[in-house]
Amino acid sequence: MSATAPVRPTAASRSAGTLLDFTNVEMTFPNGTVALRGVDLTVKRGEFVTVVGPSGCGKSTLLRIASGLEVSSEGSVVVDTDRIGYVFQDATLLPWRSVADNVELLAELNGMKAKERRAKAQEAIDLVGLGGFEKNLPKQLSGGMKMRTSLARSLTLEPELFLFDEPFGALDEITRERLNDELLRLFVEKQFAGLFITHSVSEAVYLSTKVVVMSGRPGSIVGTFDVPFPMPRDPDIRFTPEFGALVGEVSHALREGHR
Repeated sequence: MSATAPVRPTAASRSAGTLLDFTNVEMTFPNGTVALRGVDLTVKRGEFVTVVGPSGCGKSTLLRIASGLEVSSEGSVVVDTDRIGYVFQDATLLPWRSVADNVELLAELNGMKAKERRAKAQEAIDLVGLGGFEKNLPKQLSGGMKMRTSLARSLTLEPELFLFDEPFGALDEITRERLNDELLRLFVEKQFAGLFITHSVSEAVYLSTKVVVMSGRPGSIVGTFDVPFPMPRDPDIRFTPEFGALVGEVSHALREGHR
């Protein structure tokens, strides 16, 4: 078994606009747990791809492999960008730093000059609707505001590929829906590609241009659904028969894949 690190793209992947390409990817951990098996997955420029699947099926492992935090056991992984944003399940804010200082953190670590990073941080703060809260500490923020701060922090690096590991899973439904709307607005405005992990089928359909369904562990892809609704997306589309029908199809595939 040979570990496979992400590699630079081929000319073919560049011409096709593919930012992330998994081919027959498998992941076996040192304790023998097989997390992923035979995963083929691409994310192209202009796509927002959401992965749904049962707990423990390897969804988060996909993101860690894409970001270089994990190395796959088998298969090939091609990543055609160095500009990757990663938003975790937890906002992971430094409690002693203000909103503005937290948003500047990644730019600071990447060696961006102070004047430039402050300007980019302020732009990102305004984009996510946190203007006026720049001096607040994380303990003074709601859960939704903390996730907005985390999102703004990654936006300062202007990522071409955004990886989202269930960022809204711990939020109440109303806050979650509002952040879904904000994320779609940013997707349309900034034109990044997205790979989003969630347990919520309705969230997956609402956010995505494509939904991928994974089986139980070891995770493999058992269904792929193109989402036909245009961008920008009207929030009221959630209440249409067409939306409900697609949610039902994805849910059925999820249940079948978990048997």
